[in-house]
Amino acid sequence: MQFTLHPNVYNTSPSSKGLLHMLEQVWVRDREPGDGTNYIISGFSNYNGGVRFYEIFKQHIDNGGQCIAILGGSTSQRLSSIQVVEQLLEVGCKVYLINRKRILHAKCYGFSTNNEQGVVISSGNFTGPGMSQNIEASMLVKGSHVQELNFSWNDLINNMLSQNWSIYEPTLADRTHPAWQLLYDEIGTSVRLEDAQEVTMLLTLSHADTARIQAAPGTTAGKGTQYFWLSKDSYDFFPALTIRNERGHKATYSALINMNYVDLGIVDNECRVTFEAENNLDFRLGTGKLRYSRIARSGDLAAITRISEFDYELRVLPIGSNAYTELLPYAVNFIGHQGKRYGYISNEDFSNILTNS
Repeated sequence: MQFTLHPNVYNTSPSSKGLLHMLEQVWVRDREPGDGTNYIISGFSNYNGGVRFYEIFKQHIDNGGQCIAILGGSTSQRLSSIQVVEQLLEVGCKVYLINRKRILHAKCYGFSTNNEQGVVISSGNFTGPGMSQNIEASMLVKGSHVQELNFSWNDLINNMLSQNWSIYEPTLADRTHPAWQLLYDEIGTSVRLEDAQEVTMLLTLSHADTARIQAAPGTTAGKGTQYFWLSKDSYDFFPALTIRNERGHKATYSALINMNYVDLGIVDNECRVTFEAENNLDFRLGTGKLRYSRIARSGDLAAITRISEFDYELRVLPIGSNAYTELLPYAVNFIGHQGKRYGYISNEDFSNILTNS
């Protein structure tokens, strides 16, 4: 049994730093692809909530396994998105939508095989915020402890689907089915950010982030793609990463955003953020407009402000500046083992610090 309160608040096991890590245990580690059934029960769900696992589910199903998802649906509330349901169906999952005025509020995840079961009971939804920066508590129970509970995934799913609820089963073959009316569109509509999403990411920059920025035009040091390495837990800071790569053997998922390079006075309307789903699970932000600009050095602080669903601003705060000194303490989380750090501050507080620095 394991318990965690994330992000990085408390855990009873070094392998369980949060809900995402628990799901990696039950769906990835110590599991043979194709063995048994994976389960998702969540009232809210969006594309970035599952982006870590789509390739895992596909491999599992392609090898003979199953995946069952029971999600919340509504015509009046933003519970589950078209994009997450489409992707789950495309990789082969069976999806059910529960439409109730009293919404589905349970969040349970896990697996069952002929020999074993595992269950994660969590406050975290199958969403980007639920997987990363929301404060969520999760409990993982496996092995003999599941038997002691007398828990059965098969009985739980059968009992849920036998209730006198409005249960819909969408398919990709019939997009006119009423099930699709219970889903909201993450991409095609104007989405207002929640207050908790109106934040600025503060990121200390490393040599890898800035080598091409400091390079002279035409030199070897300036070759390659210019980007910033971000936290592995950036699922809730960017829009739906629905652009899957068409080249290469390892899957990546991307989104295009509008980036205002405040220091340069340039707006890039095709700035790409990418999640490496089958490599090192990192997020990287394309910052090609900074190449050769010499505006940022290793150790400086980058401030990436989310203005709206697709609009961002980027500023570089040099070491030694008043703003740098005021904002560096907010970068409380480490990335890797080289001292790189990141954190978040509300846009309002960020603006006040800039004004007064």
